Order: sequence, then structure tokens, then C-alpha cells
Amino acid sequence: MIFQNQVVIITGGCSGLGRAAALKFAQQGAKVFVADLSEKEGDELVETLTQLGTEAAFARIDVRDVEDVQRMIEDCTRRFGDIHILVNSAGILGPRTRTERYALHDFRQVLEVNVVGLFNCMQAVLPHFLAKKKGNIVNIASVAGLNGFAGHVGYSASKHAVVGITRTAALEYAKHGIRINAVCPAFTLTPMLEAAMLNDDTNYLDALQNAIPMKRFAQPEEIADAILYVASPAASFMTGHTLVLDGGLTTT
Repeated sequence: MIFQNQVVIITGGCSGLGRAAALKFAQQGAKVFVADLSEKEGDELVETLTQLGTEAAFARIDVRDVEDVQRMIEDCTRRFGDIHILVNSAGILGPRTRTERYALHDFRQVLEVNVVGLFNCMQAVLPHFLAKKKGNIVNIASVAGLNGFAGHVGYSASKHAVVGITRTAALEYAKHGIRINAVCPAFTLTPMLEAAMLNDDTNYLDALQNAIPMKRFAQPEEIADAILYVASPAASFMTGHTLVLDGGLTTT
């Protein structure tokens, strides 16, 4: 178990990539602190993680709220005594519409969650990591943070920002024993994508899938494997990196 007795905080941990990562960290011996907005899903996930034989806890956290985020750090250290890894997985997609029709309110909301929320979490945990000269942050970005994503100017802008924050902070803290990397998946079968399926937007989904050379969407577990790799000793010389998992999308 490569994460035996290590403590990982996962924001947005109740669904999608965050939940998949939580389960895999638990299977590898980590103690998992899940932060999300859904108390019901959080309690259910803690029960599932506990059944896997690990210690787990949940806190209802809004990453946009600095006080909430600080409480997350304090609650985790009080319960588990330490923090080794932060996975910033909380994020929203926002509406799909062309840029001239994209409401300013929606644009701000996407950036508040995906960028300001991630910044809040990094800023809160970094003093803890600096004090012990060791730590690991994995930010969930997207191929939309490397290329454009038509119809999603807010999401694309936010993920470009995540990549920029990751690279900048990695440079600042490398000499302090803190590794900071980003995982950049393409379209993955998470609730975010499934919402489009429920809207019967099959033509759009078919177009997304056909754009991927492998002709399929990613599974959350595949991206979670990459998150664990980036956080593991196997990637000990990796920092400031954007690990792309896209079925060949960005090579076309």
C-alpha cells in the first residue's frame, strides 16, 4: 500500500473524479478527508471508505469560502494529525453557449469555483507543507486548459488558469520539498458529462466522443489512477507538470 498512513484531502470528493480518487487512495492505505457540498453523499462515501478498511471523514465545505477552507485544514489536522496530499477536484462546467451569449454571472461563478476555490485551498495548505518542508498538491485541470473548448469559455478560461497556477506555484515551492502538478483529462464519464446525456443532447455527445482518436470517453478510474501516480513516490521528480490523459485528442 503505497499511501499507508498518509492523509489526503480531496475537494469535490463526493462524485466524479474526486470520488474515484478517494476510493483508490483508500485502497492504497491512505486516510481520506473528503470535502464537498453534499452531506448525504459525503456520509455515504465515508461509510464506503471505512468498509475498505481505512479511516475517513467528511466536511461540508464551499471552496469559495476562505473560512470554510481554513476549517477544512484545521478539521483534517485535528482528526488525522497531518496532511500529506491535497487533491483539488472541486469544479463546475457552467453553461454551453457561444461567447457573446455567455452571461457574466455564469462566467464569474465558474471562475469562483474552479479558480478562486482552488487558490483558496492551495493557500490554506501551503503553510502546513512549508512548516514540514514536504507536501504534494494535485490540481485537476483539463485538456480545455491547454486547448480551446468551443461553447465553454468560462470552463476553458478556468482550466487555463489552473494550469498557470500549478506551474507558477511549482516553481515557487520546489526547493521547499513541495510538489505541485496538474492532471488534464479529456471528456470523462462523470456526472458532469452524464448531465448532458440526461438532456438528450446525443449529437453533441457523439461529436465529443468521435473527436477522440480512441473513440470513447475516459472512465473516472483511469483518471484516478493518474492522480495517484502523480501523488506517489514514483513521480518524486515531477513538479510543475501537466499530465494529459485524452485518448489522443490533443495530438490531432
